[in-house]
Amino acid sequence: MKRMRIALVAAAAASALALAGCATGGGEAEPTEEEAAPTFEAGTTMAELAEAGEITVGTKFDQPLFGLLDPNTNTPVGFDVEIAKIIAGELGISEDNINWVESVSANREPFIENGEVDIVVATYTINDKRKEVVSFAGPYYMAGQSILVLADNEDITSEEDLVGQPVCSVTGSTPAQKLTEIGAVPLLTDTYTNCLEPLRSGEVVAVSTDNVILAGLAAQNEGEFKVVGEPFTEEPYGIGLALDDTEFRMWINDVLEASYEDGSYEEAWNSTAGTVLPFVEPPAPDRY
Repeated sequence: MKRMRIALVAAAAASALALAGCATGGGEAEPTEEEAAPTFEAGTTMAELAEAGEITVGTKFDQPLFGLLDPNTNTPVGFDVEIAKIIAGELGISEDNINWVESVSANREPFIENGEVDIVVATYTINDKRKEVVSFAGPYYMAGQSILVLADNEDITSEEDLVGQPVCSVTGSTPAQKLTEIGAVPLLTDTYTNCLEPLRSGEVVAVSTDNVILAGLAAQNEGEFKVVGEPFTEEPYGIGLALDDTEFRMWINDVLEASYEDGSYEEAWNSTAGTVLPFVEPPAPDRY
């Protein structure tokens, strides 16, 4: 397939408008809906979504800073949500035509495999096991597993202090697997917010997952929890999509790279996770 980079599409649109202006005697020509809409090769996922005018996106509803349901609008907000909006926008799909589906860690692959969502943008770590059943665009962010404890806890400072200790994480997540590997005793639930009460009650000594998720939980419950230690894994966040849909994956990678260049990625970060965490340059997409 001919993959059009965003810049090329913009240039082509500008040229078409310039020619239209000349044809009408130099006056400013208003672009028609057909001229303004992106075009894609027939039969591709991009063409199907653009023609449908809507996209279904799986994301978290309980992750402060990345994907958290706003009770006032009943729609999610956060960095992952903004990344999905950038992708939808390049398909010519408005925010109002994005169908948001809550995707917890355990159902992300089944949702993609069953066609219940078109993409998943949900603090979704790329790894080889997952790549056996779904494809990934990105990564668009590099997180790392860390530790959340009560604010007055001085005993736990690194992953070594978790050995033999009960620690909460989420079913189906890479952090849960890592806890078993290092000798902790995982207490698993479906969402990270459900880990907070066991931590408060002393049922577990810590919650462990990606540092950005923990930072969001700490910010949401100011003064109650703290993040300790240095990240002890690398968690490359990717955008999940159907296995072997190479054209769609490569196109999303093009969109991500364009967002790095035009500033929309940094704007998305600064308006969400950037209110708590510093901006870091995004990793280059892996075009496997």
